[in-house]
Amino acid sequence: MPDAVVIGAGPNGLVAANLLADAGWSVEVLEEQPEPGGAVRHDRSVDPEFVSDLFSSFYPLAAASPVLTGLRLHEHGLRWSHAPHVVAHPLTDGSCAVLDRDVDVTARSLDAFRVGDGAAWHRLYETWEHLRPDILDALFTPFPPVRATVRLAARLRAAGGLRLTRTLALPVRRLGEEEFEGEGGRLLLAGNALHADLAPEAAGSGGFGWLMAMLGQSYGFPVPVGGSGALTEALVRRLRACGGVLRCGQRVSRIVVRGGRAVGVRTTDGEQIAADRAVLADVSVPALYGALLEPEHLPAQLLTDLERFQWDFATFKVDWALEGPVPWQAEAARRAGTVHLADGVNELTRFAAQLATGRIPDRPFALLGQMTTSDPGRSPAGTESAWAYTHVPQIVEGDAGDEKLTGAWDAGEQQVMADRVERQVERFAPGFRSLVRARRILAPPTLQSLDANLHGGAINGGTTALHQQLFFRPLPGSGRPETPVRGLYLASAGAHPGGGVHGAPGSNAARAALRRHRPPGGTFVQRALARRDRTGAKKLPAAG
Repeated sequence: MPDAVVIGAGPNGLVAANLLADAGWSVEVLEEQPEPGGAVRHDRSVDPEFVSDLFSSFYPLAAASPVLTGLRLHEHGLRWSHAPHVVAHPLTDGSCAVLDRDVDVTARSLDAFRVGDGAAWHRLYETWEHLRPDILDALFTPFPPVRATVRLAARLRAAGGLRLTRTLALPVRRLGEEEFEGEGGRLLLAGNALHADLAPEAAGSGGFGWLMAMLGQSYGFPVPVGGSGALTEALVRRLRACGGVLRCGQRVSRIVVRGGRAVGVRTTDGEQIAADRAVLADVSVPALYGALLEPEHLPAQLLTDLERFQWDFATFKVDWALEGPVPWQAEAARRAGTVHLADGVNELTRFAAQLATGRIPDRPFALLGQMTTSDPGRSPAGTESAWAYTHVPQIVEGDAGDEKLTGAWDAGEQQVMADRVERQVERFAPGFRSLVRARRILAPPTLQSLDANLHGGAINGGTTALHQQLFFRPLPGSGRPETPVRGLYLASAGAHPGGGVHGAPGSNAARAALRRHRPPGGTFVQRALARRDRTGAKKLPAAG
């Protein structure tokens, strides 16, 4: 009987399993898909000569995360690569805002839009550097992050107190207007805010856009050498080296509860796996509380709150094998790993308004990844492995375009929407479509079929809006990984701090389980090391 069963082998589940194994626990990870990784996988299905990331690609949060850096995954084969520029946001007039790991390069890019905006970017970056240690501590530790919050409050007072807090709470449109005279800085902030489901006019979108831009400024948007799945492979190798067990093709249908405590899981094949100490669920919040647990094990108020749970927008993604580099009008975009495609902040607002009213955007804001530019081994020399994704409504009320898309996402609608995305790229890179050797379409239903946590193509485990963050995430008053069922912990992006590949939800869940079972006389790690010294045993025996 393992000490812990982890449901799901996405990055959060694998991080949780590694940390439990480090503490001497025996761990078994069960994954529904035939391979591990969740939304961190790659393949060669677009073209055999091209490596294509299935879902996520760029990992600034992973680079900044003390959780992942603490696992020392470089010792298990993980290497990172960077594009020459981090992000580019071109406009159809040929101008281009650039985010580069060299802050002076970024500043010069913004000065090209309006002299003085480079100095404004430097001021934002200096604020970030002052606050960075405590922001990251608060972001990647369990909620509420008391010590980090106290330190952060002291730093905020020194940096302007309420005025700075107000600035970070602003909508990103207003933040850009207050900080920059020209369009360049506003584009970098707003484009980064729309990595989540935050409209330019949404409260708090300014702080999120600033955070993502500053992460890119400090850490870049690195990619794993060889494909996104290299990160998963390193986590799996590390887990197995620690004695952990991973079983794929094992779909969990029920969490077994006795006496108010999670005691194991049952699979769709009828197998029951007991867990001596804990069950950790790297699954979506609706799946955990609406499918894996019987309602009688949950408070009535939680089930009522679950009805108000809000998913983030759906995602539509296209992968390409290109015969050559993307022919951007703006030269600087050719050197960027990530390219944001919207012709100004007003076009971003227009896109967000169409989503808010349930319409499929006619000019979709696209995030485009140039993967060979970021990691030269992804495709043959002189070619480009690329992708772009955009958001569409979870529930489609209509089409803002002329093709009368309904959101059925059958084969015909997928082709029409992929063509629409390509036309958006063509606006900034004339001749792009002539370079397409092959393409793959990942519509919302396809994304969900490849990873059940991506409900309807939602990639953040629930909306990033303020009403479902902090102590509201995933439901009011449930900001910690503990659940109403003893011994059961939420370890997915549905938990604080939310989406992104950083491992914090998995780490927080593992730490909560270890705290619950910490014996007198030291931590599990200390006791495990002491026992190894005495007996040479690899693990502690299971505790009752």
